[in-house]
Amino acid sequence: MSILEHIEKNQWGYTTEGVPVTLFTLRNENGITVQVTNYGATLVSLYLPDKKGELEDIILGFDTVSDYEKPNPQNPFFGATIGRHANRTKNGQFSLEGKNYTLAQNDNSNHLHGGIKGFQKQIFQATAFTTVEGPSVRFKRLSHDGEEGYPGNLRVSVTYTLTNDNELKISYTATTDKTTIINLTNHSYFNLAGEGRGNIFDHQLELFANHYTPVDETLIPTGEIKSVKNTPFDFTVPKILGEVLKDLKDSPLEGIDHNFVLNKENSKISLAVRLVEPTSGRVMKIYTTEPGIQVYTGNLVDTYGKEGKHYGKYSGIALETQHFPNSPNQKNFPSTILRPSEVYSSTTIYKFSIVN
Repeated sequence: MSILEHIEKNQWGYTTEGVPVTLFTLRNENGITVQVTNYGATLVSLYLPDKKGELEDIILGFDTVSDYEKPNPQNPFFGATIGRHANRTKNGQFSLEGKNYTLAQNDNSNHLHGGIKGFQKQIFQATAFTTVEGPSVRFKRLSHDGEEGYPGNLRVSVTYTLTNDNELKISYTATTDKTTIINLTNHSYFNLAGEGRGNIFDHQLELFANHYTPVDETLIPTGEIKSVKNTPFDFTVPKILGEVLKDLKDSPLEGIDHNFVLNKENSKISLAVRLVEPTSGRVMKIYTTEPGIQVYTGNLVDTYGKEGKHYGKYSGIALETQHFPNSPNQKNFPSTILRPSEVYSSTTIYKFSIVN
């Protein structure tokens, strides 16, 4: 079968404003299937075989566009491309080249995941094409100067590629005509047992991160980069999530919603995460060029997803490769500044395998 035959394009309904939405289905030679949509450049489904060869969708999400249009918490950013600036910015404010900027405050007093109508609520232009690695879809949009308070006209490209090496690769690029800030990520929630199949307690998580960024009561980093040693956030050896979450049940967050500092000194792609679900045998490794990863154990998830399944607390884990939260206001964090002479580039690869 040719690569071209591994791409399907279908109309997938309309937004409340009457804009048509498209769903793309990608398949590789090993039967893995990925579905993405131009609404929010969103990852909708990811079907993986288990150790018995049975396919299961491992991504939390919805069946209709109208469900994806719902605000948080009914839709806690399932599968979405997050931009312009992922995670939280304190009080929605930052300074750049001597000028103060105010962003939308959509998380109490803070700015979260790009604002009230961030990238996850936008329609992207989409192009499906073939590569030597496998089928791809590229999503593009122009984020206008002043959108959600951000400076500069930002041209963004997000490309999903499903390889025949059982990898889902997400590549991001962007350029701007005015100095701005940018921090793109994908906000998928994974349950390797299958979406809607209970919680993530049996998952084993390993992070290649010796440090994390502690947060205040509003989840803004304090600025400290702290060792994970002797804390519940030490995943330098694999840990069963249920045991960790039990230890955190009396904490303010009742789980994990923290940025981890990856063990790397440059922007070369490297291993960040290994997640294993022993019953199904599914394994996911995440490689990224980013310096950090936000781990969120779905502490506040409470909604109804695909086929009306209830997604409750801990029903999926989000692993958001990123620069650190509130980076524009923390000089000791890696910079998220993008200048007109530069090209923003970021790549994250999800590699899947099976263990018996």
